[in-house]
Amino acid sequence: MTSIPPAMGKVPIPQHVAIIMDGNGRWAQARGQLRPSGHREGVKAVRRIVTAARDLDIRVLTLFAFSQENWKRPPLEVRLLMELLMSTLERELPELHRNGVRLRVIGEHSGLSVALRQRIAEAQDKTAANTGMTLVVAVGYGGQWDIVQAAQRLAAQGRAIDAESLERELVTADWPAPDLLIRTGGEYRISNFMLWQMAYTELYFTDLLWPDADVQLLRDALQWYASRERRFGAVPHVQT
Repeated sequence: MTSIPPAMGKVPIPQHVAIIMDGNGRWAQARGQLRPSGHREGVKAVRRIVTAARDLDIRVLTLFAFSQENWKRPPLEVRLLMELLMSTLERELPELHRNGVRLRVIGEHSGLSVALRQRIAEAQDKTAANTGMTLVVAVGYGGQWDIVQAAQRLAAQGRAIDAESLERELVTADWPAPDLLIRTGGEYRISNFMLWQMAYTELYFTDLLWPDADVQLLRDALQWYASRERRFGAVPHVQT
């Protein structure tokens, strides 16, 4: 089990951390390897981060695994990514379940194979009653799609579309909005990820490539998060 440095003891822990896992391909290319090897190393980083987040008592961890835009990648790479997702689910699910992790997979899944969709459904059903950390994996997800599908459901029901009702129809309605977003890979954008939900999320960017992610990444991001004053549009707190 990953050990959490004692220095984290007094750092406020966000309820919900979201991560854009970027840099697998560049990690592989920098080592003269093919991109799939970077994705396989990225799975190892996922295991380290999930364990560390659970140890830190982060209640919700969301990982952006595959965006709607990623379907534009070369077909061979997409196929390998889907095979990797399938094998990872099969390999990691028993340990997640033993540790009380509840798995949710969000996104538009019509492009996934029937076998993969069935595997996702089985994994979600098996962990549905778990009460530990919720691990959310975004596959085929896009923030614009999420908002549109929520509005379409409201319109189909003949209901008024306002902020409160739309938020209840988002695929993320079962958990709070992210307090902290971490993006690896040196890019400074959110890439159509949880556009509605991240209205007041603190955004932490790092040059670290995802396969190198470990507990130190979480430690650095949480230390930075602790330095932020979260005002949600209010005036700064003034000491008297």
